[in-house]
Amino acid sequence: MKKSVILVLLLAFNFGFCQMKFSQSEAEKFQKQINSEYADAKTSPLMEEDLKTFQTLDFYPINENFFVNAKFEKAKNEKVFEMKTTGARTPKYIKYGTLFFTLNGTEMQLNVYRNIELSKQKEYKDHLFLPFSDLTCGKESYIGGRYIDLKIPKGDTIAVDFNQAYNPYCAYNHKYSCPLVPLENDLKVEIKAGVKTFH
Repeated sequence: MKKSVILVLLLAFNFGFCQMKFSQSEAEKFQKQINSEYADAKTSPLMEEDLKTFQTLDFYPINENFFVNAKFEKAKNEKVFEMKTTGARTPKYIKYGTLFFTLNGTEMQLNVYRNIELSKQKEYKDHLFLPFSDLTCGKESYIGGRYIDLKIPKGDTIAVDFNQAYNPYCAYNHKYSCPLVPLENDLKVEIKAGVKTFH
């Protein structure tokens, strides 16, 4: 009995602080999932005429170099703010923390946010929102930047897989109102991973 308790504690400790490994299958699963969601009229953000001919989104090749283990620093004394969007809607968010990581030899940081309304729902209580833009925006990727969904980590490390970066719904349909990427989350590098711009 004691051994199993110790093992559980060890696993819990390791889950919070150990380095996560890149998973090719997780990145492939993300691509399949988003494609099936966009192909289904019930869940697709695509316009009717695009949905008729839709087969797959355009992705960068899956690349392990765009997977990072970031140091997570929780924000303190942050105030709730209204995030600007492409429309009149101003959803309430709070800066939850900052991620520090190295990508291709360059040190970077990005802020992660929590949607106040969404966090009240059970399935989103630990959801974090990572919007970012980079030097591919407006060329190979969507001009308005991209998003990554994360979960609040148990410890001070968080795995970020840029292969799972996706476009806001506004990239496909003007009827949507999407959060604009905050200026502090603009990276001065090319993130050649995740979903490309939609033609």
